[in-house]
Amino acid sequence: MPEPNNNEVQHTIFKASRFSVAPMMDWTDRHCRFFHRLISQHALLYTEMVTAGALIHGDHHRFLQFDEAENPLAFQLGGSHPRELAICAKMVEDYGYTEVNLNVGCPSDRVQNGRFGACLMAEPALVAECVAAMSQAVVIPVTVKSRIGIDERDSYQELVHFIATAADAGCRTFIVHARKAWLSGLSPKQNREVPPLRYDVVYQLKKDFPELEIIVNGGITSLEQAEEMLKHVDGVMMGREAYHNPYILADVDKRFFDAVNEPLSRHAIVALLIPYIQQQLKAKVRLNSVSRHILGLFHGEPGARAWRRYISENDGKSGADENVILEALKFTTQ
Repeated sequence: MPEPNNNEVQHTIFKASRFSVAPMMDWTDRHCRFFHRLISQHALLYTEMVTAGALIHGDHHRFLQFDEAENPLAFQLGGSHPRELAICAKMVEDYGYTEVNLNVGCPSDRVQNGRFGACLMAEPALVAECVAAMSQAVVIPVTVKSRIGIDERDSYQELVHFIATAADAGCRTFIVHARKAWLSGLSPKQNREVPPLRYDVVYQLKKDFPELEIIVNGGITSLEQAEEMLKHVDGVMMGREAYHNPYILADVDKRFFDAVNEPLSRHAIVALLIPYIQQQLKAKVRLNSVSRHILGLFHGEPGARAWRRYISENDGKSGADENVILEALKFTTQ
């Protein structure tokens, strides 16, 4: 089979990235993504951020392995050394991911100490070097996820300079969290809540860079809100709402990808997840490694609290298996 050209790959990802689920540390692992894919067949999913150093010097297979059913799937990298990132991007491509994303948005101290994440917004030339090196190493799209600014460097002119510099290096897709980040004084959680959301800034980017794909992220809590945003940008990335209320993804395929199939019921999703859980248990994965991601499946439904409580009280016990999930299901209604 011939290798797809870059234009074909870009077109596929541009379609998928119309709606995506954000990379979230400690949350969007391979079990979470398998579960989310049962709910939406078309939303673009993202891994947790993995550092270039972890891939190069650690057990890269542990970080890179995923179930083919998870595609379309993007891998998020953290780093600031162009050569290392290029090596890692090639590893990502070889494992079958459909996109590699560079994290230029995380504001945590640990990330800053490694000279990656949001602090890189102060070094657009370095980001451009990283993008260029990665783009030369792979066919799949190289994308950048950033904030709208950092600390006192939050003018629109500085943001435009950052975007233009990375775009000149080959990046065609920017995922922009519509908040600035404070690199000191605020925790990562506070950086997701305290700086005000400025969707207007992201919308203006699309006007000023019509040739680029601009995706908005941050504070998105409903599909109606997401649809309204698509009047201004190319894509919407939802984060914590999709994790805590995962069944919101059930309407994504119809709303954003013109799918004709009716979404699966919550009970049908659990039925499809059981064989996966059994497979993981055979591989010595603990039940709560999977079940912790499905606690919100019945959010807002009768029996939701009992569902969560039963799983939480039993999934960590010795010998816990799929029957914990099946018993919890009895508290819910079809």
